[in-house]
Amino acid sequence: MPTIKRHYVSRPTSHTLEFRAALDHVIADVVSAAASDVDRDGIFPRQGVDALAAGGLLSLTSAAEVGGPGLGLPEVAEVVERLAGVCGSTAMVVLMHYAAVAVLEAHGPREVREAIAAGRHLTTLAFSEVGSGAKFWAPLGTATPVDGQVRLDACKSWVTSAHQADSYVWSSLPAAAEGPMTMWLVPSRSAGLTRPAGFDGLGLRGNGSTPVTAAGLMLPATAVLGLDGGGLDLALNLVLPTIQVLSAAFSLGLMEATTAETAAYLTGAHLAHTDRSLAQQPTVRLDFARMRLETDRTRALLLDTLSALDTQRGDAMLRVLESKAAASESALKVTDLAMKVGGGSAFRKELGIERRFRDARAATVMAPTTDVLLDLIGRATLGLPLPDFL
Repeated sequence: MPTIKRHYVSRPTSHTLEFRAALDHVIADVVSAAASDVDRDGIFPRQGVDALAAGGLLSLTSAAEVGGPGLGLPEVAEVVERLAGVCGSTAMVVLMHYAAVAVLEAHGPREVREAIAAGRHLTTLAFSEVGSGAKFWAPLGTATPVDGQVRLDACKSWVTSAHQADSYVWSSLPAAAEGPMTMWLVPSRSAGLTRPAGFDGLGLRGNGSTPVTAAGLMLPATAVLGLDGGGLDLALNLVLPTIQVLSAAFSLGLMEATTAETAAYLTGAHLAHTDRSLAQQPTVRLDFARMRLETDRTRALLLDTLSALDTQRGDAMLRVLESKAAASESALKVTDLAMKVGGGSAFRKELGIERRFRDARAATVMAPTTDVLLDLIGRATLGLPLPDFL
């Protein structure tokens, strides 16, 4: 069968053609070449991120009024999928940037939006906290009014690109209003922030994720994003759909790359005593077919989710919840099967399968975790009341 190049946007515009060409160039010339080193040494993919910024790929959702092309979720999902197939760490940095930009485009100051549109500003989310973990809707960190300013105190458990981002979209308890949370734009070099050095993890080893602590961090009251006490609405309407869809695209990218690498290995490796390729072994073919099926199912659900959001279908939020949960579980299955059919060869670094196996584990623990999503999906489809935060 011929290879089909899959896109999320069936009718490309000049902007989509431009970003695809730029993405092809950056992946081939920069991201792919550095991926093994980023994973092995746990280094932030600075060259790749800078190349993506220079190519206009970090500003795809910036509005035309600030110099961006004003594209949407389908386009950035395509970027994340393609990057995840080559370097999971780079893809995660970009994913979290896009999620934070969703808030900043709606409520951020113009100068920051213009810097993002010009490729001069990398941002990220600072939601998860020590004590609340993946329950992003229940921040413990405080925002205290002090002489016309606001003091932030919090222990954020994980912030992607913590040392490299220019700003954080930060959650806290409200400063004065009623409500569960408020969001703030926090410059990453603010006095009162501390971060441990480095990240040494199982997967996504170059994503630069570390805890970030704010102790007496002072901000102007104008640093609030949206309304004091209105942060949950922003999280549900702007961040959640972006995180869910892009996380699904991330898992899909890992699956597509793993499936392609596995196919190349199975068709190229031969058993000497039969002079037949591994692909000609029936049990191997069954497992590979399962990999292909899981990957194609994930793509179909992701495309339907994007369609539901675009047309404001009644089941759009259900699809949003399902997309990440299904994709993360499918990525586990696909990478497990790849390790099985690849045998000892799949454990070698140079084949790339074991790196995707490790990276695929990340989506299950990213907020909202798979278990949280499954509970919400079960409630929604069984007619049970949803939690207050939804």
